Amino acid sequence: MAPEGDQRSGLQPYLDSLRQELQAPNATLLSVLLALLAVALTLLVWKLIQGRKSSRRTVLLVGLCDSGKTLLFVRLLTGTYRNTQTSITDSSAVYRVSNDKGSSVTLVDLPGHESLRLQFLEKFKATARAIVFVVDSVAFQREVKDVAEFLYQVLTDCTVLKNTLPLLIACNKQDITMAKSAKLIQQQLEKELNTLRVTRSAAPSTLDGSASSGTAQLGKKGKEFDFSQLPMKVELVECSARGSKAEEGSADIEDLEKWLARIA
Repeated sequence: MAPEGDQRSGLQPYLDSLRQELQAPNATLLSVLLALLAVALTLLVWKLIQGRKSSRRTVLLVGLCDSGKTLLFVRLLTGTYRNTQTSITDSSAVYRVSNDKGSSVTLVDLPGHESLRLQFLEKFKATARAIVFVVDSVAFQREVKDVAEFLYQVLTDCTVLKNTLPLLIACNKQDITMAKSAKLIQQQLEKELNTLRVTRSAAPSTLDGSASSGTAQLGKKGKEFDFSQLPMKVELVECSARGSKAEEGSADIEDLEKWLARIA
């Protein structure tokens, strides 16, 4: 058997090496700890974002007067036809979407009158989960400037942009022969919005030199505007609140219902 002193001297190099490892910063362990910290922070931020999103449960129906918002609202909730009239206040109701989760949202029908629509948008935009912008596909050609003006105000609203609210342009009244297609409506809206952007950017600034309160630049500077430049997803569908047989038939709103199921 080797003397005890010899055994200790033989282990000494290993003990010295272990002592150095314990005393020196461990780069591998530090990297793992930093990675775990990054993951934890990412999960925390994600939970905060999801929490804010889950607290926003309203879907706003907006658009000009007589675009068919209220009838779409009624059809979604009851499936039946009802004569409607121009609204001067909002209407809201819980709508259960058709998806596996059994989710629900609160539909809010906002007045379309020019003197009311922005103040009601201001009231509800912070709690909105998404926006349905309803367009009268039959009257679109003569209303395109007014439609684009209101849509411009929605798309440049800082709250709408910050929350990246999904936006659906519902091209309503497709049961009528003279209705314009979703493709044509998209092309003309993008063209008109681009014109508005150029006009607004060339307008004199406010007295204090600041931009209009609560609004932002539309699209990418130096490029012709199209919806793909926006931070939120913009989609278009064709629909009909009246249906092919008017009040006697079912509404053609399947694509709208599918979109609501996706965003709920």
